[in-house]
Amino acid sequence: MNNPALLAIGATLLCGVLAVAGVHSYASGRAQRAALVDRLAATPMLPPGGRTRRFTAVDRRLRRTRLGRRIQLKLAATGLDLTPGEFLVYTCLTVAALWLIAASVLAPFFGPVAGIVGVWGGNMFLNWQRQKRIEAFINQLPDLARILANATQAGLALRTALAMAAEELEAPAGEELSVVANQLSVGRSIDDALGELTERLPSRELVVLVTTLILSNKAGGTVVSSLRNLTVTLEERKETRREVRTMLSEVNATAFTVPALGAGALLMLNAMQDGALARVTGSALGQILILVSLGLYATGFVVIRRLGKIEV
Repeated sequence: MNNPALLAIGATLLCGVLAVAGVHSYASGRAQRAALVDRLAATPMLPPGGRTRRFTAVDRRLRRTRLGRRIQLKLAATGLDLTPGEFLVYTCLTVAALWLIAASVLAPFFGPVAGIVGVWGGNMFLNWQRQKRIEAFINQLPDLARILANATQAGLALRTALAMAAEELEAPAGEELSVVANQLSVGRSIDDALGELTERLPSRELVVLVTTLILSNKAGGTVVSSLRNLTVTLEERKETRREVRTMLSEVNATAFTVPALGAGALLMLNAMQDGALARVTGSALGQILILVSLGLYATGFVVIRRLGKIEV
């Protein structure tokens, strides 16, 4: 606790970020509730993103850059109701809060390290949200294949079957198929619409399903029997993925435990002898050793995550 003022500023800034996030979640929930009420009342629904957008000037400038386009693509795959500008501002505020807290609690040397960790954490958050949405979509693929098979057997066209599946399935499959149906309604080809879907939510199961639909739409053939067989296969793969994920849960927990132990050791060392980390990082040799140790912890995290990543 070298500088209580910096600690107070960092804590206040972090509380402000959490408060803004809470207000954002509350406003998003109210907008979704209003949209649901309008739908049940058979009145026009609120347009997507009907809530008031924040930091519009930052968002306009950011969208012109390559970084903004990359953030937009990731946000589109996560399903989060955020603009690139909002995400960038929230990330910067979080990084600033972590910087001040680490500099005051540990030592000034750890401020930039905490800032880098904050930037990395923001990117990891987007990747985690995207992977979670992909997993949820994969779990709905058997139901999607079953609905498409039933609709095709009833004589409906593929475009109509996709629109019907978008109405019957819940999010995220319903939302993604609604995007596909809207693209088809404005004249886009099935190949382009489904191809863009596989780019947003890449997975082997979805690629197989999309390939089956495209080939059947082009060449005709027994699409019903193909979808029936694919439904059984997707159900089996769903159970296999669940078993593998359960078996690897301990490995994934270990990957996050290792860096947590390192951070805990630093906090305990500084608590046992106040100012110890400041004295250690006061020399070039101490800074190099700290960076080497942090690099080893990061390497261990990456290696354990790689070992626990099995493609099914």
